[in-house]
Amino acid sequence: MNALSKTVSIELALGLCVTGAVMALAGCTVGPDHVPPKTSVSPAWHSEIKEGLTTEPMDPKTLASWWTTLNDPQLSGLIERAVAGNLDLTTARSRIRESRARRRMAKGASFPTLSASGSATASRTDTNVGFDTSREGYSSSFDAGWEWDAFGGVRRSIEAAGADLQAIEEDLRDVLVSLLAETALNYVEVRTYQARLAASEASLKAQDQTYQFALWRSQAGLDDELAVHQARYNLENTRSQIPTLRTGLQEAMNRLAVLLGEPPGRLHGELEKPQPIPVPPIEVAVGVPADVVRRRPDIRRAERELAAQTARIGVATAALYPQFTLNGSIGLETQSLRDPLSERTWSVSGGPRISWALFDSTIRPNIEVQSALQEQALIRYKTAVLTSLEEIENTLIAYAQEQQRRDNLRQATEAAQAASDLAQFKYQAGLTDFSNVLDAERSLLSFQDQLNQSNGTVTSNVIRLYKALGGGWTSMAATPTAPKAVKQL
Repeated sequence: MNALSKTVSIELALGLCVTGAVMALAGCTVGPDHVPPKTSVSPAWHSEIKEGLTTEPMDPKTLASWWTTLNDPQLSGLIERAVAGNLDLTTARSRIRESRARRRMAKGASFPTLSASGSATASRTDTNVGFDTSREGYSSSFDAGWEWDAFGGVRRSIEAAGADLQAIEEDLRDVLVSLLAETALNYVEVRTYQARLAASEASLKAQDQTYQFALWRSQAGLDDELAVHQARYNLENTRSQIPTLRTGLQEAMNRLAVLLGEPPGRLHGELEKPQPIPVPPIEVAVGVPADVVRRRPDIRRAERELAAQTARIGVATAALYPQFTLNGSIGLETQSLRDPLSERTWSVSGGPRISWALFDSTIRPNIEVQSALQEQALIRYKTAVLTSLEEIENTLIAYAQEQQRRDNLRQATEAAQAASDLAQFKYQAGLTDFSNVLDAERSLLSFQDQLNQSNGTVTSNVIRLYKALGGGWTSMAATPTAPKAVKQL
């Protein structure tokens, strides 16, 4: 066997060894596999489930379009516009498009790369003996390269990019849940301010009549000026509260407009006509804690972020192992474009390449960094679960207690109205002094204002409860009452 044959045999043996090793390692994926964390939650709510609430399973369609349970067409229209125009939601949609492009970039690393190049040169040499030399040169080449993902670094990158995309999709749902709730809360606040204004203006009118009557009695010598002054400062005190209520009303309308992606002031014409505060449904199904863990977008997002970070440990670990690359190139050089095949030079090259970072002091610290980030992602997931359960427990308590407070205020208002009517009657009949009228009017206005606020708070607490349960996104496309813009998400 001559030297050339021996060399070919050795190269062939090495190539077969390398190929065999690569084939043996193919499909190996380094780094930990993501396992969804097990969450230990109570089988029942700690707060007492009182009247108006039930632990029956949540109806997905009802929860997905919960605002329809308030039976307010204007609110439903505002929800539709908010989903179509809110800037935060638009930003979240853009982030999804960005994440999808990043995932395609990660997948692209698993495919071969192809490139082409070409060049042309010309030169001319003049001599002092009267002749010159000209030369032209043209070359082109096609190059290809492919990295074999023997240890799964690229696969882990694709896995991380996919989990990132899913996390951002959950973030969009979380933004949507918050947007729907904030739109409804601000709408209820508008109606609550209008109810409070109506009560204050009605009290102002009644107190003005009382003032005029006290003034007449004083001028007729039937009473002294003390009653006049008392009626006057009671009247002006009520009048002084109205600008504050109007300011709150305007601010709530402006906030609502911005949520819809519209300039402040745009909704004033639509909402200036007072409407009743939306009435919450008779019963709300809250399910059990385990339902919330499966449903809330912020928890789902945290779990996907944990999955992405787990995959990045594999990306970092893959740097410890060799990289196998197959490269190839075909080139052509000629001195004439008119007859490129007459004077040509072909070049063909290719073969496998193995590279291995035998010593790199940054690889293992990077693995430790990614592992620590995974631990932090797990903590954020557990925190999201605890925070969501706390939010629901607090909302359940607030909803039940506010209903009791509203019922008590309703009875107090009825009693205050009766006391005010009786005090007015006795004062006009000369059977009591004005101080009783003054106290009765003050109490009546106070109870009316508190009752209106409580009515708004009860409805707001229902909205907060739906938000805490993660309402507003599940099966939206299949829900007939879902906004058109939501069906396109």
